[in-house]
Amino acid sequence: MTPERLAYMANQIATFFRSRPEAEAVAGTEDHLLKFWDPRMRAELLAHVAAGGAGLNPIARQAAERLAGCVAPPVRR
Repeated sequence: MTPERLAYMANQIATFFRSRPEAEAVAGTEDHLLKFWDPRMRAELLAHVAAGGAGLNPIARQAAERLAGCVAPPVRR
């Protein structure tokens, strides 16, 4: 999946939570990414953030940065 598509999807999730206080919006976005995104998608999102995170809104970026501490690198087969 392209980094642009991942950013778009993460931004959609962040937009859903935007009406909540910022800390709750970030936590809700992070929780959604952990629960519903495939580990490979999360790893690609984290790589995109490490490369600058172009296109991510602030809530999605913060959620991804928090996620970086929770996600093990993908196992290559």
